[in-house]
Amino acid sequence: MQDTSQDAPQTETQDAPPPPQVPEENGQELANQTPQEIFADVRDWALETWDQLLSLSTIWQILAVVMAIGLGWLASRRPQKSLESRRDKRDRTDILYRIYNALAGVMWPVCIVIFLWVGVLAFGAAGLPDDILRIVASLTNAAIIVRLLTKNMADGPLRTLIAVTAWGIAALYILKLLDPVTNALDSAALSVGGTRISVLQVITSIILAIGALWIGRIAGDAAQSQLRSSDRLTPSMSGLLGQVAKIGLMILAVIVALGSVGIPITAFAVLASAIGVGIGFGLQSIFSNFISGIIILFEKSIKVGDFIELQSGVRGQVREINIRSTLVTTNDSVDILVPNEEFIKAQVINWTLRDPRRRLRVPFGVAYGVDKDIVKKAGLEAAAAVDWTDTETKGHEPQVWLIEFGDSSLNFELVVWLKEDAVKRPARVEADYNWELHTALAKYDLEIPFPQRDINIRQPAELTVRMAEGPKKDEKKKVEKKETK
Repeated sequence: MQDTSQDAPQTETQDAPPPPQVPEENGQELANQTPQEIFADVRDWALETWDQLLSLSTIWQILAVVMAIGLGWLASRRPQKSLESRRDKRDRTDILYRIYNALAGVMWPVCIVIFLWVGVLAFGAAGLPDDILRIVASLTNAAIIVRLLTKNMADGPLRTLIAVTAWGIAALYILKLLDPVTNALDSAALSVGGTRISVLQVITSIILAIGALWIGRIAGDAAQSQLRSSDRLTPSMSGLLGQVAKIGLMILAVIVALGSVGIPITAFAVLASAIGVGIGFGLQSIFSNFISGIIILFEKSIKVGDFIELQSGVRGQVREINIRSTLVTTNDSVDILVPNEEFIKAQVINWTLRDPRRRLRVPFGVAYGVDKDIVKKAGLEAAAAVDWTDTETKGHEPQVWLIEFGDSSLNFELVVWLKEDAVKRPARVEADYNWELHTALAKYDLEIPFPQRDINIRQPAELTVRMAEGPKKDEKKKVEKKETK
């Protein structure tokens, strides 16, 4: 009995069908095979795999895979939430945001792989087959790598195509089907002008081109993010260098992509000539904005964070200075893209170029016959009641000026110096001073005049004026009821 119990696992292991293997021929034999023969070998391998799935050892491995998926989900919850919380504290353009986002997206597959390899060790120690566990673990490893590379890509068909293609190639390699499939694709070819073009060459060129463009974009975004977060550079200069680095890496990626497709680099001489002609005609405006952006950044007449006012009436804070345009955000949170050449050709008011403190004049009028000293007192009280008033700087005390004798009023101005924060909120500041002025004038019963007209009737006949009373309340109700009916 003892010997029988000890030999039982060995007997079960020997009875289990061996894992199917794809026929292993050398490269010359595979090249000589026809596509029909290659697909026939793949079909035979698939039938052998189906027979293996019906064995008892396969069922145990499938249960182990399901258990690894469940345990991996439970184990990944806490580290995934921790990575997501760190990701949310970063800006989307930060390279650390991309890293945390990618790691948070693969925590579940990583935990699954860990439990799968633990299962492989356990099955191996028990003397049980573990080929399915190894295949699933390898496929999951490939999925992790693909997801790390595509997690920060924008959602769309391109991301799906890259992910499916990369994982499919890895799956074929793991299942030892890559050589038969590539030989089949290479055998499907045609000759054009003495050059042999196969399906494999076309697919490989497209994959290399897409990969080069994608890597160039990711590298450009990473370089731009690092330069913008540098403390040694000003925001304007870091933005310019980031844009130049991104464009340079993208140009390099385009050259690599065109080379992988088969377009020689010597063809760029013709392309450069075409670009020169385009700049002279259609691209003149774009090139002008590009040069204007460089002039602005090196001249430092406008910097990120300045509050500006354009000749067109646009007022807002400069958020970004790019190569083609500048992003200006108004106080109403409206983002406006202004072409850079508008800062060179037209007049621009930079309220924060040197000293952000400025003087504000608030006009108001009172009726003739009032005491000017009381008006001055009311104006100074209104200025003191507004938080925007600069009362700390010597020589910047509020003043009330009598500036004009109007047709129906004495016109005054409340002259105040503002604090630094007030320059970025012009509408709010004027509204606050008008509010307090009205309150102060009403406090001292100072009348605010309005235009009046005198009518002179040049007619000798008598004129009778009769003031008619309006309908009573009951009559009004009756009229309203009749109109309703």
